[in-house]
Amino acid sequence: MSRMHDLLSAFAPIWTLTAIGYAAGRGRLLGEQAEAVLGRFVFHVAMPAALFMMVSDARLGSFVNATVIAFAAGTVLVSGLGLLVARRFFGRKTADGAISGMASGYVNSANLGIPVAVQVLGDASFVAQVILFQVLVVSPVILTLLDSGTDRVNTHWRAGLRRMLTMPVRNPVIMASLLGVCVSATGLRLPEAFTHSCDLLGSAAVPTALITLGLSLHTRPEPAACAAPVGRAELGTVVALKTLVQPLIAFAVGGPLLLDLDGPQLLAVVLCSALPTAQNAFIYAGQYGLDTTLARNSVVASTVVSMATLSLAAWALGPSHG
Repeated sequence: MSRMHDLLSAFAPIWTLTAIGYAAGRGRLLGEQAEAVLGRFVFHVAMPAALFMMVSDARLGSFVNATVIAFAAGTVLVSGLGLLVARRFFGRKTADGAISGMASGYVNSANLGIPVAVQVLGDASFVAQVILFQVLVVSPVILTLLDSGTDRVNTHWRAGLRRMLTMPVRNPVIMASLLGVCVSATGLRLPEAFTHSCDLLGSAAVPTALITLGLSLHTRPEPAACAAPVGRAELGTVVALKTLVQPLIAFAVGGPLLLDLDGPQLLAVVLCSALPTAQNAFIYAGQYGLDTTLARNSVVASTVVSMATLSLAAWALGPSHG
């Protein structure tokens, strides 16, 4: 009972901030353009600041280990499956398929993963490695697919190659992550005034993204031209991939059949894999001019379902059962 209470406490800020955003949208408190403006603020300003500080403070040498490999296997397989299903069965193009793949496999590691890990595992160190993997490996792949999939101009292959090579410069999320890697690798000590400013700015990323998500619940997203509406089957597939298939793959890879992780490590891998879709999927879809319906509904629905799947994982693999 205590563990369930701890999980509910971890979810409380998400529901509270999303509800505040919904109330603000319903009351027209922030104006008609609030969702678009706040989304741009998160993507171009607050999120890059948060990622830069997160990566620059990280120890990259401990990034690759068996637990990260088990988590990565689930993420890569499920994200690829989400992209494949979106294109083959629901007729989505590359960019929308990338959002579907992201909604299927990109976990809410920061604002939910950390409190859940602290409450259930008593330690959030593995979550930091999950964040690094998603920031340095998964995000660039997703953003590359989005960038290429939303390029409406048919260009020569050289221009396309140039566009791909210059994307880190044009994309603030990737640029901030790369700069963070450089600072971490060189051991550079940044001025305290600068890091404090980045910390303040980065701390606005998660709450603003949740407020933006809440705003979107009151307004019906405008679908992109020629985009098919998102049905229950498509949403259900994404949520099932995220909350059920991804942790099951992580368990299969990390369990005795392959990597044979010990009890606490296996619990950490499965627990992090069972986290719901990150609101980043919604922010990315909005900033690339895509229909945000699937991303928005996946965040909300997977967060509801994950309350059960996280509890099940903690019960099944916890100390009393592991």
